[in-house]
Amino acid sequence: MIVLKGISASPGIAIGKVLLYFDESEREAVPSYKIEFHEIESEKQRLELAVESAVDELVEIKTKADGIVRADDGSFLDAHLLMLTDVGLHDKVHREVEETLLNVESALLKVSNQIIAQMNDSSDSYLKERALDIQDVARRLLSHLMYKERKSLEHLTEDVILVTNNLLPSDALVMDKVHIKGIALNGGGRTSHTAILARSFGIPAVLALVSVTSNTLDGKYIIVDGYTGEVIIDPDKKTIDQYEIKKREFQKMESELLTMNQLPAETKDGKLIHLKANIEVKEEVDSVLSHGADGIGLFRSEFLFFRSGDIPSEEEQLETYSQILEMLKGKPVTIRTLDVGGDKLIPKVTGGYEEKNPLLGWRAIRFGLHEKKLLKAQLRALLRSSIFGTLRIMFPMVSGIEELDAVLEILKEVKEELRAEKISFKEDVPVGIMIEVPSAALTSDILAKKVDFFSIGTNDLIQYTIAIDRGNEKVAHMYEPFHLGVLRLVKLVVENAHKEGIPVSMCGEMAGDALASVILLGLGLDEFSMSSFGIPRIKKIIRSVSILEAQELVGTIMEMKSFKDVDKYTTAYMEEKFGIKSFK
Repeated sequence: MIVLKGISASPGIAIGKVLLYFDESEREAVPSYKIEFHEIESEKQRLELAVESAVDELVEIKTKADGIVRADDGSFLDAHLLMLTDVGLHDKVHREVEETLLNVESALLKVSNQIIAQMNDSSDSYLKERALDIQDVARRLLSHLMYKERKSLEHLTEDVILVTNNLLPSDALVMDKVHIKGIALNGGGRTSHTAILARSFGIPAVLALVSVTSNTLDGKYIIVDGYTGEVIIDPDKKTIDQYEIKKREFQKMESELLTMNQLPAETKDGKLIHLKANIEVKEEVDSVLSHGADGIGLFRSEFLFFRSGDIPSEEEQLETYSQILEMLKGKPVTIRTLDVGGDKLIPKVTGGYEEKNPLLGWRAIRFGLHEKKLLKAQLRALLRSSIFGTLRIMFPMVSGIEELDAVLEILKEVKEELRAEKISFKEDVPVGIMIEVPSAALTSDILAKKVDFFSIGTNDLIQYTIAIDRGNEKVAHMYEPFHLGVLRLVKLVVENAHKEGIPVSMCGEMAGDALASVILLGLGLDEFSMSSFGIPRIKKIIRSVSILEAQELVGTIMEMKSFKDVDKYTTAYMEEKFGIKSFK
């Protein structure tokens, strides 16, 4: 029995037999041979014919996809069509044929591998995931050049768990959604097209497993846990039985919890808590609504930029923001302005700027204040979209009053411009900031006088408070939400906000952690924002306790000296009171 840990890309548990899938162009070596000078033109012509056939094939796939998936889920096909017809790509392959006198298959493989390597060498996760699109297009062309029929996942005859190196987006789009019960990939990331499609189809998926294909065989049993990101290969009967029980428990819990959708997240003594969802793309709105969210507490607008790899225009942004607001039908939507830099680089946006300490450098609101034109275009689109629903604007990583004053001045300028142009927008759109750095938490009494709400971003707040790079495997184990330094900062932020009469939300991973839920209640949090799938379980916990009970728990743990003591005590408390193991 082998246990692998990857990235949870789509929730759920799947147990079944492995279908080990490799595209034929992966299995078979691409031919490489010398050609004569007079054959160069015919090789170029072979490429053009392969392009024509590949375009026809993609158009057919696009036609099949209509009505099966949302238009945006299949939008990458348009990008693939553009890549296939990209003159620049053709020219590079032509030059390679001319300079090396090698056949066109070999030239195409070399050129595409160079592009993919450049993307994979980037520190930008978006570029790494887009490398898969180049791979998809190159394989499609190679299949036509080599006259090989691509193996299809479209019509299967039995239930399987799909295990492969990297599922190409075009294959994911047309795969058999009935018989493929789970997906386990060596590569991929949570924002890849494949991950988005898996969530859209409701298929449990774990990505970035690195070695899953080399550790399993066709027909072997495998377990995919889309909640924890674990994959268990060749599990013994005891483990299978445990996961069958876990699967039934989750399904039962999900069904039971979803019956609470219309009930408020209200404590036993009448304190109403708002539970909202974090989203990255508008395709997630259906899940937000189906899981009973009170709105969207964080829309990460940078994924608009990630998906195109470019700077979307004001009109393009307006279209997306207004669509999300309309889909929420009056429920509040908090949209965070562009949060790039650090570990989130977009070449067309951030350029080739390199930093020794990117997480401490040119990122988030600092980037926005420097790139004022870009920020103003986004604020214009946001304000214009406000007439379509209930919008809240949020600025990321504000470290002090100077940055807040600067960004509020820009917002004021944008409003004046829109008024002068007689463009409609709501004047009273609430404006808030994320509390992500200790300096903001420690001066939250000053900042609270200037904004309408706070949202605590615990992912960064914990990182900066304890000085832990959560991406560094040597110290990641020290990333601890229950560190007393973190809990004291959260308590301070909430107290300072409430003195000024403004609410406090939390949109970091800690907000969706069932183990932390009662502590956060006791610290006075007004709103939790998390993955939509976590909302029902947090709602059940909130409805099962009183504020007084939560405050008593906080009073006890705040007297402790070690996060280990806090963790041990809280785990025992939650297990006794809620049977927390059934939630994990």
